[in-house]
Amino acid sequence: MPLFNKFEPLDNEEFKKPIEKLLKKVDFKSKGLFVMDASLRSTHGNAFFTGFGKNKRIVFFDTLLKTITPDEMEAILGHELGHYKLGHIRKTLISSLVFGFVGFYILSEVLKSDNFFLDHGLESLTVYSKFLLFYLVAGSYTFFTKPFTSALSRKREFEADDFSFKFTDGEYMISGLLKLSKDNASNLTPDPLYSSYYYSHPPIAERVASIENKLK
Repeated sequence: MPLFNKFEPLDNEEFKKPIEKLLKKVDFKSKGLFVMDASLRSTHGNAFFTGFGKNKRIVFFDTLLKTITPDEMEAILGHELGHYKLGHIRKTLISSLVFGFVGFYILSEVLKSDNFFLDHGLESLTVYSKFLLFYLVAGSYTFFTKPFTSALSRKREFEADDFSFKFTDGEYMISGLLKLSKDNASNLTPDPLYSSYYYSHPPIAERVASIENKLK
């Protein structure tokens, strides 16, 4: 990303102090806080980690700093820290590697026989045409696993929200989420069936309702 974006240290003390305080609370060691010039290409707001081990850095889109308050930023970062502290990032990486190996194994087995490709109407049985057809039809078969991976992802999002709630203010979590959804033009009330199948994140309304229940 440094090839396409400019990164500068976060020097806004109004944002920096509560963030550093939160990092100490959750015992997260970072090599620095940075701001990325995302506004050159998008109006979306976001925050993420980059690097490994002691070289972890926290990056904020400059668009995010323009639309939310320091308290809301703390709550949003608390959610991202939750993903890290709860092992979601590591688990996602491992599962991606496993699925990758499984996919390559299936591909190697499929390539051993022409029947699969003939059944799909392929006449030219070259290696390149086989790869292309497999790539095109693979999505049809992974279609049936999508609800399960989506449900697991949404579960982890709720867990990260719970983590943030323990260390930050729930009211600011709600206001921050609503601002982010507005900036990102998110659908607040998607079709339940569609969202349960395709959404990797719970609809904002569900996340807000979950936080409000904890505030009672």
